[in-house]
Amino acid sequence: MKKFRRVLDGLTTSSPGGTIGSPSCGSAAGTPTAAPTPKEIDIQETLVSENFQLCKTVRHGFPCQPTALAFDPVQRLLAVGSRSGGVRILGRPGVDCFCQHESGAAVLQLQFLINEGALVTACADDTLHLWNLRQRRPAILHSLKFNRERITFCHLPFQSKWLYVGTERGNTHIVNIESFILSGYVIMWNKAIELSTKTHPGPVVHLSDSPKDEGKLLIGFESGTIVQWDLRGKKADFRIYYDEAIHSVSWHHEGKQFMCSHSDGSLTLWNLRNTTKPFQVTFPHGKIQKDARKESCKPILKVEYKTSRSSEPFIVFSGGLSYDKAGRRPTLTIMHGKAITVLEMDYPIVEFMVLCETPYNNEVQEPYAVVVLLEKDLIVVDLTQSNFPVFENPYPMDIHESPVTCTAYFADCPPDIIPILYSIGAKHKKTGYSQKEWPISGGTWTLGSHTYPEIIITGHADGSIKFWDASAITLQMLYKVKTSKVFDKSKPGEDRAAELVEEDPFAVQMVSWCPQSRIFCVVGISAHIILYRFSKYDANTQIVSLQVRLQCEHEDVVSPSESENNPCFSEPGSHSPQHHHQHPASPSSGTPEGLKDSIPCLKVKDRVVRVPPGYQAELVIQLLWVDGEPPQQITSLDINSAYGLLAFGNCNGLAVVDYLQKTILLCMSTLDLYGAADPYQRLTRSPRRNRQSVAENLCMRGLSNFYSDSKKRIRTSYQSLTELSDNQQSIEMERSKSPTSDHVNGHCTSPTSQPCSVGKPRVPMGPEGPRLTRRGPGRPPFRKAQSAACMEISLPVSHTEESRENSFSRSRSSSVSSIDRDTKEAVTTVQFGESYGRKTDALPTPCLWVGTSLGVVLLIPMSIPTDQEERMDEPVTIGPSGALLMLKGSVLRFGFLDCTGALIQSPYEVWRDHNTPEDPDRPRRRKLVHFSPSSSQDACGEGHLAVVCSERQAKVFLMPSQSCLFVHNITESSFVLRADVVSVCNSVCLACFCANGHVMTLSLPSLRPLMDVNYLPLTDMRIARTFCFTNGGQALYLSSPTEIQRITYSQEMCDNLQEMLGELFTPIETPEAQNRGFLKGFFGGNANTVDREELFGEAAAGKASRSLAQHIPGQAGMEGMKVAASGAVGEIARARIALDERGQRLGELEERTALMMTSAETFSKHAHELMLKCKDKKWYQF
Repeated sequence: MKKFRRVLDGLTTSSPGGTIGSPSCGSAAGTPTAAPTPKEIDIQETLVSENFQLCKTVRHGFPCQPTALAFDPVQRLLAVGSRSGGVRILGRPGVDCFCQHESGAAVLQLQFLINEGALVTACADDTLHLWNLRQRRPAILHSLKFNRERITFCHLPFQSKWLYVGTERGNTHIVNIESFILSGYVIMWNKAIELSTKTHPGPVVHLSDSPKDEGKLLIGFESGTIVQWDLRGKKADFRIYYDEAIHSVSWHHEGKQFMCSHSDGSLTLWNLRNTTKPFQVTFPHGKIQKDARKESCKPILKVEYKTSRSSEPFIVFSGGLSYDKAGRRPTLTIMHGKAITVLEMDYPIVEFMVLCETPYNNEVQEPYAVVVLLEKDLIVVDLTQSNFPVFENPYPMDIHESPVTCTAYFADCPPDIIPILYSIGAKHKKTGYSQKEWPISGGTWTLGSHTYPEIIITGHADGSIKFWDASAITLQMLYKVKTSKVFDKSKPGEDRAAELVEEDPFAVQMVSWCPQSRIFCVVGISAHIILYRFSKYDANTQIVSLQVRLQCEHEDVVSPSESENNPCFSEPGSHSPQHHHQHPASPSSGTPEGLKDSIPCLKVKDRVVRVPPGYQAELVIQLLWVDGEPPQQITSLDINSAYGLLAFGNCNGLAVVDYLQKTILLCMSTLDLYGAADPYQRLTRSPRRNRQSVAENLCMRGLSNFYSDSKKRIRTSYQSLTELSDNQQSIEMERSKSPTSDHVNGHCTSPTSQPCSVGKPRVPMGPEGPRLTRRGPGRPPFRKAQSAACMEISLPVSHTEESRENSFSRSRSSSVSSIDRDTKEAVTTVQFGESYGRKTDALPTPCLWVGTSLGVVLLIPMSIPTDQEERMDEPVTIGPSGALLMLKGSVLRFGFLDCTGALIQSPYEVWRDHNTPEDPDRPRRRKLVHFSPSSSQDACGEGHLAVVCSERQAKVFLMPSQSCLFVHNITESSFVLRADVVSVCNSVCLACFCANGHVMTLSLPSLRPLMDVNYLPLTDMRIARTFCFTNGGQALYLSSPTEIQRITYSQEMCDNLQEMLGELFTPIETPEAQNRGFLKGFFGGNANTVDREELFGEAAAGKASRSLAQHIPGQAGMEGMKVAASGAVGEIARARIALDERGQRLGELEERTALMMTSAETFSKHAHELMLKCKDKKWYQF
C-alpha cells in the first residue's frame, strides 16, 4: 500500500495538474501552458547537510524553581541550582553559562572549589558531581553515587581537597575531590553522640571546620545536637543538646563563638569556654506578651554571623517573624549593632549568602553584599550603605515579571532600531539602586566578530510587551509597551464582556512587527488588535476604534446597508462587513432576550490622551459579541506598511482593514471566500434552534454560571503556560489526550481533519444540558493559544471519542470530497505580497494569501491606488478570485522566491515620524520599497515560486500557472507546529519543528531534506506555543516559565560558538592570608593547621566500603562539542581548547616559578646582609 501511495504521490508531483483547484481551474491546469516547467527552472541550490548542526547556544532568564546557591569570592562567580537539575553560572554581563545534569535530579547544594575553576554539585539522587569550569562549556569530570545513604549537607574547607558529606543517617563521610573516592575515615553518628543517648540525633544539617583549628569539625544534627569532633583524636571535644531543632550554624571568625538558628524563631550564641548553656538567646522578632511569655515565631532558616573592622558585626538571617500577623511577606533581617533592618521580599526566600572580601574563615570577614535567591527573583543588597539599597541587576531576570504568553524573534534587524528603542526605554528605568558596580563580576567576555542586530519580543499575560536586545548571545531589555493603557478600566460590577477573562483580559496572544516601517500590531485574548506607530516625540492623540462583526452561520449574516461605502467585489457571494465606530451598542441592543450583542469585550478610551515617545496606539480593532456569543480568538494576523492594510482571521472568517483610511474593507466567512469554487461537498446544515429556549435557560442559571466554564478554560490555558510547579499528573493527562484542532500562537496545530468549530452544540437540553452546552464548540470564548494535546474540548461532543481514537491516523488529505462534520474552517495564516491572483495575470499585483485549517490556500488580489493622495481618499478594491491550492493539514506558513531561488521580501514603507512638525515647502510623502518577483528573471521569464507549508507537507508552486513543482510529506505520524522560510549561509531553506520534537530543514525549492534531528520531546506545551525560527540559523523557545532557550541549527554558528561564549575561569592569584602578628600567634590566636592527607589518606584511614558509593568517570568531551567531536572540525577544536588550557597552566607555572625565584633572591640578600652585620660581633654582643 505504501508503494502504491508513493507512486500516486510521484504522479501528483510530476504532473502540472498536481494542484487541485476549482472546477474551472482544473481543466486549465491539465493543459500545457507556456509557464516554465521544473526542467526549465534550473536553480543552483548551495545548501547541503554539512551546513546544518543543531545545538543549544545560551539560556536567558531566571532559573526556574531554584534550590541552591554558591559564590566564589576570588573568581566572583555565582552558581544557582534548580529543581530540574540545571545549574546556571553567572559572572559579569555576557558571562552566563547553563549546565544540566543528565539525571534531571534536583540540585541540593553547590560548593565552589574556590579559585580552582571547579564546582561540586550534590543532587537529590544522592550523587556528587565535579564540574570543570576551565572551559567555556563546563563538563563533569567525576561523579560519586551513594547507594545506602542519602546526602543532606556538604562542606568543603578553603584550599582543601577533602569534602565532608553529611547524610540522613547522621554519619559524616569524607571524599577526595581529586580522585572522587571515599576515604575510609567515617564519623558515625553513634560515636559522635554519647552512648547514654537513647534517641537518634537526626540528619546532619551542618558541617564546618573551626576557624581556630582545622582539626576540629563542628557537626550539627537536626534534633538540636551539636558536636565538635576532633579529627586527630577521633573523639568528641564537646556535645551540646538543645531543645529546639537546628537549621543553620555560623562561626565567629576567631573560632571562640558560633551562632545557631532554631525552629522556634530564636538565635543562640554559644561560647566554647562553657557549652553547658548558650551564652545568649534572642528572639529578634518575638515580643514579650502580657503573661511574660515570648510569642511564638516562625523558624529562622539560616543565619550568617560576619565581622567587620570598622563597625559592629553583621547578623543576617531569614524568617523568624511572629505568627500573629497572617499574610506577611517573606523577610530578610539585617542586625547591625543595635539597628535592625527588615527587608520585605516579593517572593519566598530560597537561599541567601553574605559576600565577603576574604575567602579565609579565620580573618575579619568584611561583608559588602548579600545575595538573596528568591523563588522568582535574584537580588543583591549593598551592605556598605546604611539604607541597604539593591544593586541593579544586569541579567534579564525579569522575563517572567508577568507570565510570557508569546514570543517573536527577529535577526539581522536594521542597525538603528536598537539604539532608538534603548534611548526611549532608558527614560522609564527605575531609580534608587546602589551606585556601586555589580559585585558578581567574574569571567571574561568580548564581543565576537559574528554578531548582528537581533531583537526578541515577548508578550505577557498582563498585556505588556517587552523588546529585548539579543545581539551577540546576550539579552538586555530595551523597551516596554503596556497595551492595557489603551483601554478604560472597568468599574466593579460593570456588565461588560471582560468578565470572561477577568484575570488577564489584556493578555497578548500574537504580535506582528515590521522593523523597517516600525509598525507594530498586537493581538489580545479579548479578541482585539492594537496597531502602534513609533514616534520620537510625545503627542496628544485620540485612538480610533473599529468594531468588526465576524459570524459564521448564514442566518447571522447581516446584509449591508445602502448608506455604507461598500467596496466593489468581483466575485458573487461576497458581502460587505458591518462595522461600527467609537460608540458600541448597549448590551441588550438587538436582542430582546437580553443577550449581549454588538458589544466589544473591552472599552477603548474615547478621549484625547497624552502618549509618551515610543510606540503610540493609533487604531484598535475589536470583534463583537453576536447574539449572546462571544467573539472567537484571532488565529492569524499580517500587516503590510506599503499597502497600508491589516488582515486577520479566526474560526469564523477573514477581515481586512485599511488602517490608513480607518475602514474595514472585507469581512467574510471562510465559506464565502470560495464563492463557487468550494472544493468540498458540504452537507447542508440544519437550521439553528430557536434562541428563545437558550435565553430561557440562561435566565434560569444566570450569566455567571453560563460563563463559568469559559473562565475555567482561560485559567487552565494560562496555568499550563505559566505554572511554575511541574505537575506530573497534569503532564500525563495532557499526554493521554489526543492532539486535535487548536491554534498555537495563532497557527492551527491539528493533525486531524477537525477544524475549530464555533457553531451551536447540537445536544438536547436535558438534565445534563447545561454542562454539555458549556463543553460544546460554541462556548470557548477567547480560548488561549494552547497546544495540540489540550484540545479535544473544542470538538463537538458527539465526535470527541472518535477524534480521540483517530487523531494521528486521520489525514486531512486533499482527496477528501465530503465532510460529514461541522466544517467551520479557521483562517490559520495570512500574508500580503506581490503575486499573481489569477492564472491569466501578466504582472504581479498586491495579493493576500490565506491559508485555512482544511489545507486550502486562497489568493485574494487587491487593487490599491498608487498615488499618495488617491491612497488616502480612494477605496481599496478587494475581490476573492477563487484561485485555490490544496495541501494536507492546516496551512502554517507562506514564503515567496524568485526564479533564481532568492527570497522575496514583503514590500514596506520606510519609517517616518508622524509627529514631526511639517515643512510647508517639503510636504511629507510615503516612501515605499517594493521587491518585485520579476525584477531578476530575464532568463526565466515572468513568475515566481510560492512555498506553502502545512502540518503534514510542503509544496512549491509556480506562479501564475499554479502548477506544483515540488512536494514533500514532512511527517506521517506527527504534525508540524512551526514552520518558516529562513535565510541560512546566504541561501534559503524551510525550517520545521514537529510535535514529536524533531527539528528539520528542507532545501528550497526542491524540498530536499537537509537535517532531521530529534531535538526534544514535546512534553511541555509551553514549547509549542513559543517556539519560533529566525534568519541566520537560529531559533528560540520558552524552556521553562522563566527562561528562554536559544538554539542554532547552523554549522557555521556552532563552529563559532566557542568564540562567542564567555570565559568562566580567569587565572587570579589567591590572596595571601593576613599576618596576625607575634602576640596573637604567641597566645594561640593563629589557626592550627592539620595534614588532612595524613588523616584521611588510604595509608592511615584505609579504603571505604565499595558498596557504600560508586565512582562514575565523567565525560571526556564537552557538551557543546558532542556532535562535532566525531568530525575533523571537532577534533581540531578540542585540540585547540586543550592547547589553550595547557598554555594557561604553563603560564601559571611560569608565574609561580618567577615568584619563587624572586623570593629566593630576596631571602639570599637578607641572609647575606645579616651575615655581614653579625660577622665581627663577639658572642656577648648578641
